[in-house]
Amino acid sequence: MAGIKKVVILGPECTGKSELSQYLASEFKTEWVKEYARSYLNDLDRLYGPEDLPVIAMGQLSIEDDMVSKANKVLICDTDLYVIKVWSNFKYGYCDQEILRSIAIRKYDLYLLTHIDIPWTPDPLREHPDQRELLYELYLHEMRCQAVPFVEIKGSRKQRRKVASESIKNLLENSSYPLS
Repeated sequence: MAGIKKVVILGPECTGKSELSQYLASEFKTEWVKEYARSYLNDLDRLYGPEDLPVIAMGQLSIEDDMVSKANKVLICDTDLYVIKVWSNFKYGYCDQEILRSIAIRKYDLYLLTHIDIPWTPDPLREHPDQRELLYELYLHEMRCQAVPFVEIKGSRKQRRKVASESIKNLLENSSYPLS
């Protein structure tokens, strides 16, 4: 939908992406796109493999496309295909070409990169508590190599919410947004 700004929250596992997405959607009285991978993997009756990642990617984009028409000025996306790219490269050493093509053509307005400075919480879908620093660096590299503005989100829950909210307010009020 024209005029809707799309903001993506991304980062390693267990860095507060979903909680921040919910908060921002409430703060801006809009919709948020949940992480499709979570429901997909919960419904899977086997271990996932690289063949599942393009399916997850297309499911994520489909939900995002459905939600944009319901959004109020801004759509908050709890993840995007960069998350799948980073994970695929990390876990399998490559990323499916269809995922890379989709990354190249999808348009977003702002990325909020969540830092690893919050405690790890075990979850059956989380795999690498000891690799968070490396994964964060991979995300940071991806953000630095693309053209959309991004803001690193760090600190206490209150600090994270404040920086994220201010970043989105800036985006909505200004046609040009500085890169971080």
